[in-house]
Amino acid sequence: MAQGVASAPAPQQAHRAQGRPSNQGFSPARGPQRHTYGAIDLGTNNCRLLIARPTAGGFTVIDAFSRIVRLGEGLSHTGELSQEAMDRAVGALGVCAEKLRRRNVSLSRSVATEACRRAKNGEEFANRVHAETGIVLDIIEPAEEARLAVLGCHKLLEPGDGPALIFDIGGGSTELVLIDQDQGTPQIRAWWSAPWGVVSLTESEGKEALEGPDRLKAYERMRERARRAFANFATMLPEGRDGIRLLGTSGTVTTLASVHLALPSYDRRAVDGLHVPIEAMQKISSMIASMDYDERSSLPCIGNERADLVVAGCAILEAIMEIWPAKNLGVADRGIREGILRSLMARDGWQL
Repeated sequence: MAQGVASAPAPQQAHRAQGRPSNQGFSPARGPQRHTYGAIDLGTNNCRLLIARPTAGGFTVIDAFSRIVRLGEGLSHTGELSQEAMDRAVGALGVCAEKLRRRNVSLSRSVATEACRRAKNGEEFANRVHAETGIVLDIIEPAEEARLAVLGCHKLLEPGDGPALIFDIGGGSTELVLIDQDQGTPQIRAWWSAPWGVVSLTESEGKEALEGPDRLKAYERMRERARRAFANFATMLPEGRDGIRLLGTSGTVTTLASVHLALPSYDRRAVDGLHVPIEAMQKISSMIASMDYDERSSLPCIGNERADLVVAGCAILEAIMEIWPAKNLGVADRGIREGILRSLMARDGWQL
């Protein structure tokens, strides 16, 4: 269910690494120390891990992991996480747990988002994850998801004093956050969680329709669903909108940015922090929507893993660009995990 708020919530509980004493962390009263932190983001489509150590003004990543697990596959039809999807996710989280142990992580937080929020067996799955991997999953609310995404990527916004819209196109939902910045610190004015992500929107339309001769009509239906989902949020947006800025953090925007750059393979250094003219992103979205599965798969930065879901991502992105017509789209290959790390480090006294 879509929601709006004027301020961000307090962060959820962080967890000490399994098998380590609970007092192994340090007190901010003694001043910041260089411990190792971990962050896991289990979404509807992906499982991602970052492990980092703080440095002056930021942090250094020492290990990372990402795997497409499609935890929410079939959820829109059954209301439950399937056994196969849970098995895939537990396998990926097992890899994360081993990396946390091997890197001697002293403080970590692991969050799960829309798939676990929506599934009738979401809590049961979280209990299984803890039993089999030792990882404690926090099934977070949309407001917390939005807060972490903003905290993780807002530094990539274009310079300016106008309002900004930061969005995260997920697998099962899309978060939109309207912010102002006060001396570089983002202030959340309103947020919205729409019930469409790339997995749920693709399943609502049906993969057959997206590959058939009328696939452009199917694409327009998905755009219209996204428009309707954003309609109430659009009424919260300021009039005039001088100097507006737009920043996206998701596989959709990083994939389309890679296509824009004609990269032979994905390169985070080329994509993260890029600003692409809106017209270029609109043309790429239309091009991808007109392609069939094999044509999309042949594009180097889409491939087989993203070819079936990228069309829904384009539909959602176009709906966002319509309600917030900025000149450029900022691209962030960072988000919830980085937001978690910054929260944990700031709690321990680091100025980031």
